[in-house]
Amino acid sequence: MLRLAVATNAETLGRIRDPLSERGIDAEHVPTAERVQPLSEPFVEESFDAGFVYPSRLMEGGVADALLDVPWVNDREAILRSRNKTGALARLREAGIETPESVYVSNQAAQSELRAAFELFDPPVVVKPNSTTRGVGIAKAHDLDSFLGICDYLSLIHDYRAVSDQSFLVQEYLPDARDYRAMVVDGEYVGAVERRLPDDERAAGRWKHNVHRGAEAVGVELPDTLQRLAEDAAAALDIDWLGVDILVTDDRAVVNETNARPTVDAATKYEPDFYDRLAELIRATAR
Repeated sequence: MLRLAVATNAETLGRIRDPLSERGIDAEHVPTAERVQPLSEPFVEESFDAGFVYPSRLMEGGVADALLDVPWVNDREAILRSRNKTGALARLREAGIETPESVYVSNQAAQSELRAAFELFDPPVVVKPNSTTRGVGIAKAHDLDSFLGICDYLSLIHDYRAVSDQSFLVQEYLPDARDYRAMVVDGEYVGAVERRLPDDERAAGRWKHNVHRGAEAVGVELPDTLQRLAEDAAAALDIDWLGVDILVTDDRAVVNETNARPTVDAATKYEPDFYDRLAELIRATAR
């Protein structure tokens, strides 16, 4: 039985453990954060053959990587390529993949430059931290004063030297866009969900479609064009296990973000051979 060290969250582990066990892979949670670890003692009692996926806290991940000594499904470099939202968008655009119109801001930026960035768009604009997940810190600004106020708050945060990421994105807002999360395993599309806000939440002014913020993930079958778009995005970033967020309007489909540590949803929302492909990727990584 191949042993898999799972450094991702309990929700994903609970879903993948039994299907992987049926395919000869013993998935066990290995916590890498919120623990005390003497370096003179073993990190785990038994050895593992592979890891899934590189820990989200990069400093703790470096310790786990050294002490576990395993190859990872999505190693540190893959995580960084996806987590850097601007870097990922730049790679995608260079590969000819359509993304939202975006401006990269590295603080401290002059107010005149911020004003010029805002004026490139038809308001509202979306202001997005460069490396957060689950919709944390994303805001929408309808006018210049609101936009500059958000930028002021970001500047206050970025003034702290301990803050390693001192950048953010300004993006076009796509009203009424349908929001899909497509999953790609080893270069192949394996299923998708549409993330939908309840009608009462939309009526109250909510607009973020993150599941962790109350949206529902409904399994859907994407058309071939969107499947290929997700596969092209994974190829451009060279990431084996990737969630690709696609926004679709009446006349456009854009890759909005990617996630190299995606949460696994219920198996019914994916292709029938989803776990076969995932198990083969894990075995190939271990080899």
